Amino acid sequence: MKSLGKIIRTVQAFGRELSRKTAPVVSPRIPAIGVALGGGFARGIAHIGVLKVLEEEGIPVRVVTGTSVGALMGAAYCSGVSLADLEELAHNVRFTTFARWTLSRCGFASNDRMISFLTRILKVKTFEELNIPLGVTATDFNTGEGVVFHSGSIIDPVRASCAYPGMFLPVEIRGRYLVDGMLSHPVPTRPLREMGAERVLAVHLKGTWANGGPPRHLFDVIGQSFAIAQDAMSGLWREAADVVIEPDVAGFAYDDFKRAADLVRVGEVAMRKALPEVRKWLEVPVEATYAGPERRGVPRPAPMPAD
Repeated sequence: MKSLGKIIRTVQAFGRELSRKTAPVVSPRIPAIGVALGGGFARGIAHIGVLKVLEEEGIPVRVVTGTSVGALMGAAYCSGVSLADLEELAHNVRFTTFARWTLSRCGFASNDRMISFLTRILKVKTFEELNIPLGVTATDFNTGEGVVFHSGSIIDPVRASCAYPGMFLPVEIRGRYLVDGMLSHPVPTRPLREMGAERVLAVHLKGTWANGGPPRHLFDVIGQSFAIAQDAMSGLWREAADVVIEPDVAGFAYDDFKRAADLVRVGEVAMRKALPEVRKWLEVPVEATYAGPERRGVPRPAPMPAD
């Protein structure tokens, strides 16, 4: 009987030791920080300033979503284009870099020139190859439904996200006619949460009518209409944000590409003001349970089903 008791105690001790060796490792980690980049046409150059400060301060960006020009900036950044190169590109682009005038009942311009532009600047061509997971938003013209792309080719989803209704022709993808993502996701914070971001930094390019008089042309009318719509929908996307920054772009026109340096600067200023709050995310790590090496990035969503 004594021998049997000794055997039982030995087995129990071995079991406890085995449990300690195979238990999941519990370790604190930095939360997955995501950045949601809103739309604003030329004003979107301010996004470069925001990303520049985050990079200089060593704030790790794990996932990005973008609407309209935010989708374009996000695609370039997530593909590996350096911020120095992105800033240089911003100094040289103009409206005609992305668009060509056309005669159509559905718009005054096509953004098909964006195909060659993106083909030239992007380091990769599919979402799956990106250095950082990216979500690109667009809006189904027929249903009004928001669509978020995060798999397959990058170029057409970015074109669709930038297709201002009335200005640019809708972009057809998988049988759906898509227009600007600002109609459904002015600042895509909710898609960012759905992609795994645990802390959300939202960049809102809040525009106010600076001229104090009548619009100069149709594009002023369209741009200001989008700004009004953004304000009306702000409660929806702000709820999903932890920090909202609003670069002071009020004095810039929607087509102010020639003022790229100033736009980058206002993005930097806004981000530096928000740094104390963002740094708190790094000071209070979350608890993570995992049984293997930590992965870079966050889990990628399943591909969008074909219609």
